[in-house]
Amino acid sequence: MKKIGVTFLAACLGGAVAIGSYKFFESRYGDGMSFEDKQKVYFTNNPGSVINSSTGALDFTQAAATVTPAVVHIKTTYNTNASGGYPGRDQMQDMFEDFFGGRRRQQGPAQGSGSGVIISDDGYIVTNNHVVDNADKIDVILPDKRSLVAKVIGKDANTDLALLKIEGSGFPIVKLGNSDDVRVGEWVLAVGYPFALNTTVTAGIVSAKGRQIGILDQGIEPDEDGRPQARTAIESFIQTDAAINRGNSGGALVNTKGELIGVNAAIASQSGSYEGYGFAIPINLAKKVLNDFKEYGSVRRGYIGINFTGLDAEQSKRLGVNEINGLYVNEVLPGGGAAQAGLKEGDIITKVDGNQIISPSDLQERIGRLGPGDKVQLSYLRDGKTLTSSVTLKGEESVKTAKNSSSVVTKNLGASFAPVSEAVKKKYKISSGVLVTSVKSGGFFDQLDLVQGTIITSINGRPINKTEDIESAITAGRNNMATVNAISPDGMQIRYQFQVR
Repeated sequence: MKKIGVTFLAACLGGAVAIGSYKFFESRYGDGMSFEDKQKVYFTNNPGSVINSSTGALDFTQAAATVTPAVVHIKTTYNTNASGGYPGRDQMQDMFEDFFGGRRRQQGPAQGSGSGVIISDDGYIVTNNHVVDNADKIDVILPDKRSLVAKVIGKDANTDLALLKIEGSGFPIVKLGNSDDVRVGEWVLAVGYPFALNTTVTAGIVSAKGRQIGILDQGIEPDEDGRPQARTAIESFIQTDAAINRGNSGGALVNTKGELIGVNAAIASQSGSYEGYGFAIPINLAKKVLNDFKEYGSVRRGYIGINFTGLDAEQSKRLGVNEINGLYVNEVLPGGGAAQAGLKEGDIITKVDGNQIISPSDLQERIGRLGPGDKVQLSYLRDGKTLTSSVTLKGEESVKTAKNSSSVVTKNLGASFAPVSEAVKKKYKISSGVLVTSVKSGGFFDQLDLVQGTIITSINGRPINKTEDIESAITAGRNNMATVNAISPDGMQIRYQFQVR
């Protein structure tokens, strides 16, 4: 009996110390705390808010009751321009609007509808960038019917995330989970405001992880000089068959413990309504982005300093390599972290921080969680040997400098390239060449119907063996005229002539 009493006293004392420590940490560091630290304080002080998995006999009531008070309805207002359009509209916004938007085309201000999730009891809300982008007014309707005006703290088109703030305190919150622990086949709930209805909860399972659907790459945004440039999207969606419809965008995807594992963002549908495929941004990626918004007002992204192509059986055959998993390094940007770590064109990256890379999203999401100065361990194949290097991520300026040095290729041709292996050269009896690994919509190559898989052997009579050769050959031509000799994917000799502006 005495031992039981001592154990109970020790447990109480430990709990008191833990709570006291969090209270001290909160009072000392205050608003400088990350969202995860703020949540630790909240859930330490409110232990009744933490539940165990509620699946048992497929009973989702606990998880639903825990989450719904903190999922809000977001209403946006847009002032139309003289032509009846919305300022700053682009193709991606139109696509998202068709799926979720509900922006009514009418005379006067247009309105939109979406969802959001409160993640801090002092009023911080996560939602999608496309829900609030270019809005002139953002109203947040709480489940208790209170309406508050929100301001945008930060937003990012590359991840489709935004952070809002409403004034007040004591708001209910959804606990941040760990999306790395999410397993395909586990039960999840989607919570939001579809079709502007009141809070709606739907159930389903995780269908897949690391999905890339290309929706974030659809848009164009201006650079610092106002010139259009393609977005550099980070897509690694959690796919679910929980019903998601118009208005769910920005809402919560939670596990059966009521923990936020994703922010609902898109659907795949022919009709614009639910057809069984919904996609959510993993919360582990969102955590970094949201904390950057809170601290800096924008995302501070780290870059490895490479251009790469994801491998599969078809791409590997074109490149003349044996690996069908991993990332083939097309280009190593000068001055970047990868260049300093010794990576080279033709390397095949197989692991990041010990985790196997199957598709580009495996690398992009990991890097998307990090910032300038952080380090990653990359394992890669070179000449049949496995090498490992520690790469220090660089800031955006290093990437801009490299892009400016090859502006014609990256901004006008609209394509990416990879060196051709000796085996491929031998097959086609050529001494030089680069493979077109991707073609972006709207570029010169797209307009010429020059397709992925084409091998460019020379430009303006100059042999082409790497991306820099393309740049120098075109700029050396008279009035930027380019005569391109190439081999089509079916082995035909072809020639293109065009002027690069």
